[in-house]
Amino acid sequence: MNIGSAFPGQYIKAADLQGRKISVMVSHVAMEEIGGDHKPVCYFMGKDRGLVLNKTNASIIAEMHGWETDDWQGKPIILYPARVEFQGRIVDAIRVELTIANSTTQKPAHPAPVQPLAGNGSAPVRTTIPAADISDDIPF
Repeated sequence: MNIGSAFPGQYIKAADLQGRKISVMVSHVAMEEIGGDHKPVCYFMGKDRGLVLNKTNASIIAEMHGWETDDWQGKPIILYPARVEFQGRIVDAIRVELTIANSTTQKPAHPAPVQPLAGNGSAPVRTTIPAADISDDIPF
């Protein structure tokens, strides 16, 4: 038994992805109280638990689908597990993949600043993932 599955929690966590990328469709985004703060939570079609959005993931989804969360409904995103620095420690996290296939064809009405992801520093690098590398059968 995977001990992580014994404590599923209200929101998805990196361990729920089982080390794989998954493709999901956004159902809706709701503001919820989490640890005394109000944060956006992104829910997915056919999934019971949502992803608490941090600024990084929210900005990546907004880059792909626009800055109005109501416009995200029915749009695909790819989630993947990553190791990131948080409060001086390296921790497991979930990230959203920026892909050309998922990008909007028009500029968002109110874009927020976006930090370059890689490359020459002038623009985020966008990659596509072969369908064989993506699994949407993760139970969360």
